[in-house]
Amino acid sequence: MNLQAFLITFREGFEAILIVGIIIAYLNRIGQSKWNKWVWVGVLMAVVASLGVALLFQIVLDGYATMGSKDYLRIGILLVSAGLLTHMILFMSKQNRDMRSRLQNKVALILTAGGALNMIVHSFLVTLREGVETVFFFAAISGGDISQALQSWGALTGLLTAAVLGVIVFKSSKRIQLSTFFRVTSVFLIMIAAGLFVQAIGVMQDLKIIGSVYKTPGGEIAAMYDLTWFMPEHPIDETNYIRDTGHHPVLNGQVGIFFKAFLGYTQDPSLEEFVLYWAYYLFVFVLIARQKKLMTLEEAKAHEDHAVSGRTDTPTAV
Repeated sequence: MNLQAFLITFREGFEAILIVGIIIAYLNRIGQSKWNKWVWVGVLMAVVASLGVALLFQIVLDGYATMGSKDYLRIGILLVSAGLLTHMILFMSKQNRDMRSRLQNKVALILTAGGALNMIVHSFLVTLREGVETVFFFAAISGGDISQALQSWGALTGLLTAAVLGVIVFKSSKRIQLSTFFRVTSVFLIMIAAGLFVQAIGVMQDLKIIGSVYKTPGGEIAAMYDLTWFMPEHPIDETNYIRDTGHHPVLNGQVGIFFKAFLGYTQDPSLEEFVLYWAYYLFVFVLIARQKKLMTLEEAKAHEDHAVSGRTDTPTAV
């Protein structure tokens, strides 16, 4: 259990640190560090709320008795988090030329009325999602006794390792130019958001909330392909694969757990998961391309207006 707890808290902790760190670094880069305290308020509230969920699961909800109903909360958090990250990606994609002055003016408008609340809600949901997922995973590896997993050395070690790695990542990012920082972090955010979105689709299909147009002859949701031979998404799938085939997969199930939780990887996606995952990328890239086109037109118009204004203000010789 210690190894499993380590991997869970490392994975969940690192993703939360990565996203919250991006928000903090972003605010620092644009000279709006005064909002950082509200980000940490959201993080603290989410940690407390996550402990509350763990307590609720452990005592009130009696382990697995209502596991299915709690999945609805997970679906909501996944979709809201994906939406918030998408909004942040689109906002960051606007910042290219004249970045400093434009950004400060833009952020001044966004982070005035309701700005503190925006920072709190964003960081709260990002961190809460990781906390709730940790509760679910700990319940799975401990048979419902979450306190047993929380008290293991693996849980604390995983969280500390994630924190150290996060510090290293963001310390080195100070040497990166602002435009490069936006591009790199946007790629990370797009991948994470796509994973969150497709995980929500998968959970809804597991709960029979939505079906599939591609089914097996028996009426079950069919898989587009099966990559269990390459990387099973869980050690249980790896064990079953070895039992059935006598061969070991290229990558083990512990690696699969990481990529499933972090990027929405699945070894046997449904048609909807496969299509909607790549459709999300297309959707975001189309929106970014449209933004850049509109910005180019606005800049050209502003340059033209400036040129006309300059000619009008020039004194006429008599």
